Amino acid sequence: MARRKFAFVIHPRMQVREDMGLRWGPLRLVPEPLYDLALRALRLPPITWSELFWHDAPGEPAGWLILVPLSGRQMLTLRRERVVAQVEAALDRAAALGAEVVGLGALTAPVTAGGQRLVHRQDVGVTNGNAYTAAVTLEAMRRLLAGRTADAEIAIVGATGSVGSCLVKLLTRQRLASRLTLVARDQGRLESLAAATSGAAAWLKVRASTEMAQVANADLVVLLTSSADALLRSEHLKPGAMVLDDTQPRNTSPLLPRQRPDVRVIDGGLVAAPGLRLTHGLGLPAGTTFACLAETLLLGLAGHRGHFSIGTPTPEQVTYVADLAVRFGVTLAPFHSFGQPLPAVAAGGFAQGHRQ
Repeated sequence: MARRKFAFVIHPRMQVREDMGLRWGPLRLVPEPLYDLALRALRLPPITWSELFWHDAPGEPAGWLILVPLSGRQMLTLRRERVVAQVEAALDRAAALGAEVVGLGALTAPVTAGGQRLVHRQDVGVTNGNAYTAAVTLEAMRRLLAGRTADAEIAIVGATGSVGSCLVKLLTRQRLASRLTLVARDQGRLESLAAATSGAAAWLKVRASTEMAQVANADLVVLLTSSADALLRSEHLKPGAMVLDDTQPRNTSPLLPRQRPDVRVIDGGLVAAPGLRLTHGLGLPAGTTFACLAETLLLGLAGHRGHFSIGTPTPEQVTYVADLAVRFGVTLAPFHSFGQPLPAVAAGGFAQGHRQ
């Protein structure tokens, strides 16, 4: 099947000046309040951030990064109709460039209900990137908990979201832990998910809560929330806990490792895509990219037509895109914490001397 060009929609995270400085260095000097005022007051058009190339066609763009000029906080707090309209404008730009598959990065997925508000688009296929994100998160959890599944407890924060609910369903099909704590804001959806999970995996002790404090017994906390704030604090974590932060903007503070040196925070959702080159990067370690971006790339390389992961991905979609990753040589990236490489993971945790 012929390859299809793709685009991936992004936006600045919490510190707009830092992100804009990645692309245009002098813009790092602009004060943050000025960015907030300008982006809020002006409906700026989308920006073509970068061209992306695959290794076997180095002279022909495989895709593009398209920037929605709104901060992470603005994505969540401005009128939803305005935000969706600006995401749609990014899709228009992508289609004009020649993209046939468009992925939704960071908060552009939840603000469009996982892409459900974009399914009317017939000019491009849309994917929220959450199928491969779920696959990569599951693999990271498997590595982190190797050898400890008999007595391990996992907490999933944002359990009722698109990635979270898919991940919970995947966990009922294999024994990564004996106890599972589900945390989310919506009590009704949370209780429904917990009941379904208990029914599907009688061997798994499941509890549900709307309170972050309930993760305090977890060996591994997985963050999958859509928030502009750092929600997880040091008092929420047991001694020696591991945190897999899949959020963008991230929901763990850089201060957490200093406050709790016994805790290890792992940057989630990162993959190694050695065949991919960007003309302007995203501030990630060399050779790595986000799983949601990789899903869009993989669909383009495979010649996928139409929408893919919309709303909550199915386990079948997870399997399909994971198989594409094997085919095209995309793998889980080596573990990093706040952008810094971590020592190799041994069975049940990190190399001795690095995890206390």
